[in-house]
Amino acid sequence: MLLELADIERARARTGGRVHATPVMPSTTVGDELGVRLHLKAELFQKTGSFKPRGVFNKLLSMDPADLARGLVSLSAGNHAAALAYGATAMGATATIVMPASAMPSKVEATRRYGGEVVQTSGSLLDTCLALQKERDLTLVHPFDDLAVMAGQGTVGLELLEQVPDVSMVVVPVGGGGLISGIAAAVKLQHPSVRVVGVEPEGADAMSRSLDQGTPAHLDKVDTIADGLAPPFAGEHTLRHVQSFADEVVRVTDREIADAVLVLIQRCKLGAEPSGAASLAALLSGKVSLPAGAKVVCVVSGGNLESSVLKQLL
Repeated sequence: MLLELADIERARARTGGRVHATPVMPSTTVGDELGVRLHLKAELFQKTGSFKPRGVFNKLLSMDPADLARGLVSLSAGNHAAALAYGATAMGATATIVMPASAMPSKVEATRRYGGEVVQTSGSLLDTCLALQKERDLTLVHPFDDLAVMAGQGTVGLELLEQVPDVSMVVVPVGGGGLISGIAAAVKLQHPSVRVVGVEPEGADAMSRSLDQGTPAHLDKVDTIADGLAPPFAGEHTLRHVQSFADEVVRVTDREIADAVLVLIQRCKLGAEPSGAASLAALLSGKVSLPAGAKVVCVVSGGNLESSVLKQLL
């Protein structure tokens, strides 16, 4: 099953009072160097610091009240965790989120501050999450492989088409694939000629491997500074949407991501986390073919930048 445009439009109507419409900001000098008209979709200004509340609120607002009342459970490296904790608290529900033992301390603290219970593990996040779901009779809110979550993320695509109606290319960071699935559906169902490109880290390339083998890939390990793009597997729904709507997915190195973080800070005045900078990294590193003069929108998906990571980059 694939999202339809009506699904994403309903998600926008449903979540409109709960999330921000984020700005698109031109980056003229960087764009001039690349030979394109560059715009940055600043999802780092979304509530909780990333695009994630869009999908969370669409899921929670479309959920059976009895399922919501039982309490929610999920797994996340950080951004979905904070968004789910925030959304659950806003709707009078509880949320338990399984996070890696190595999760960024600031993201763990943010999740707790928004009202979530954090369970950290060195083992499988998914196995621990499913065990908690069964033990406590909780309702699972998947971080990406859920059509309602994906439709919520697709509202980014609706907005950017209104903000940059003559866009030629949209470049999107890829983790589990929920964001690119929603954006690509929103864009392609209205403007099939617009090119949609996904970007993932070389050390966490589950989507690229899934595309190569035609089924969701599971990685034995991930290794990247972009913790928000590091789920060790792609989803069935998200793979199907990337296959159907995205034009390509490219890989970037951690060094290329780090360079893009610094460009965003120094020249664009945007404090993006590594995950959010991956889209620009693909352009700066030449991993994406750019037609001269094309109008390109890079989605800067998050700004929850850990101070220790920033110190490493500097």
